[in-house]
Amino acid sequence: MSRIFKVAVIGGGIGRAHIAEGYSARPDLFEVVVLCDIDPVRLGNVGKQFGIARQVASFDEVLAMPDIDIIDICTPPSLHLEQCLAALAAGKHVVCEKPLVGSLAEVDRLIAAAHGAKGRLMPIFQYRFGNGLQKARHIIQQGLAGKPYLATIETAWNRDAAYYSVPWRGRFATELGGALLGHAIHAHDLLSYLMGPVASVFARTATLVNPIEVEDTATASLEMANGALASLSVTLGSARELSRLRLCFEHVTFQSALEPYAPANDPWHIIPNSKAAATAIDAALADWRFVPSRFAGLFAAMHTALVDGSELPVTLQDARNSLELVTALYHSAEQRLPVDLPLRPDHPAYGSWLPEPFRG
Repeated sequence: MSRIFKVAVIGGGIGRAHIAEGYSARPDLFEVVVLCDIDPVRLGNVGKQFGIARQVASFDEVLAMPDIDIIDICTPPSLHLEQCLAALAAGKHVVCEKPLVGSLAEVDRLIAAAHGAKGRLMPIFQYRFGNGLQKARHIIQQGLAGKPYLATIETAWNRDAAYYSVPWRGRFATELGGALLGHAIHAHDLLSYLMGPVASVFARTATLVNPIEVEDTATASLEMANGALASLSVTLGSARELSRLRLCFEHVTFQSALEPYAPANDPWHIIPNSKAAATAIDAALADWRFVPSRFAGLFAAMHTALVDGSELPVTLQDARNSLELVTALYHSAEQRLPVDLPLRPDHPAYGSWLPEPFRG
């Protein structure tokens, strides 16, 4: 019989999706026993929907609960660092929504805290999970794709005034960034997940769609460490929402599904460039087992790692790599210059990627 982890979800916004797609889908692995939210209406509505009897407004109260195994943090980004540190200090496993924290300095502080902690911390990158993308990753890992050439990554979503009516959104002090940080960060993580680390970036950002502080439109040109080239584009002003990845390798081209919030799902187009490549790919997928999408796949893989001590499906180093790319993109856009990675602690943006006027 599998161990059932007791979960407290902090924040009923995106936390609702964690419960609906992930925890409730696997009652043999998880039980959400506590919901914490400072909005009493949302607290009551989400708690009632999922039958969560223990409903509290105090994060500190959750920290003191001895029966909680996992604290799942789904609060505004500016709260993540202190809440993650407190949950680790309380001996809990921690799940934290993106962006994990607000700078490379902060993520390094969190990595140090997690190193000796009783619990383990898993950042959220649920877009890695879906049957189509995982097949593509398997082909790449088996060495069948060959040399990487080119990637184009598009995030075309829509966010209007109603979305930014939530007080913490659209402001550097609380959201910490815009489309690059809170929206396209998923697709950009998938670029590195499939094609390896980034070596250099040149980015442009703009605020064109909404009257907000943070950017809602951006483009970037990248050179990967393996020599491949990539382009990134994001807007929050698209009439039709989609997320699209196209990756060209020596022996195969991959093109994702277009679902804006589940691009890893089938159908992915896997296009071999020869009969030999097609035969090898078919053989590699002959015994393929379906991979569930988003939080269902992510949390099931997390459960396995927590039980057997294996590597978490998303690691703190993964989150650091993502935030290093974010930092480089923002610094490039602000300075209007290319930026090489990795970024060292003496880099001027190591302590904050925020524009100079918004740094504390």
